[in-house]
Parts: sequence; C-alpha cells; structure tokens
Amino acid sequence: MDAPTTILTLIIGLLVRLALPILITILVVYALRQLDERWKREAQAVHLPVVQARNIGCWEINRCAPEKRSGCAAYANPDKPCWQVFRQTDGHMQERCLGCQVFRRSPIPVPA
Repeated sequence: MDAPTTILTLIIGLLVRLALPILITILVVYALRQLDERWKREAQAVHLPVVQARNIGCWEINRCAPEKRSGCAAYANPDKPCWQVFRQTDGHMQERCLGCQVFRRSPIPVPA
C-alpha cells in the first residue's frame, strides 16, 4: 500500500469509529430535547382546575373534644394536612388516614 491510501484508510476508520457514534449521539440528544419541549408545551396547554377549598381540620370534621385536640399533632400543625402530620417514619400513611373522610374529600393537589 502506498502512503495516500494508508492515510485515507486511517481517516475513514477514524470517521467510522469516532465520528459516526458522536453524530448518532448528537441526533439522539436533539430528538430527545424536541420530545421534551413537545411534552412541556402539552403540559402547559392542559389547564387543570385549581380547587380552592377552605382547609378544614380533621378535628372539626371528626368533632374531637377540646381536651383531645390539645394533644393532637394535626391540631398543633393546622397548615399541613392531617394525613401528612400522621405519616409514619417510613413514609407510609396510617390505615386510619386512608379511610378517613378528611383524606377522601380533600382536593387533589395541582402543581403550580
């Protein structure tokens, strides 16, 4: 083989070995960004209704006695939903919260 053919073979080999995977990666990244932008536009186009509800404490709905309220963690934290206050340390909700009418009637949080 002569020198120009060897050099051309090396250049083609490098293009196939390096440039082609880089080009494919760039195309995949471009396609994923376009898809992400499309999903963002679709998410912004969906207007979910924001439910404005008065935060009624579970102590009012369950009609807890005043002496029981004083030792209640939910009553001490009225700005948080009661089921969040009573959430277990492992992150699970208590069984009594899952069946409670306060939890079942609460609006689904809508991201801002």
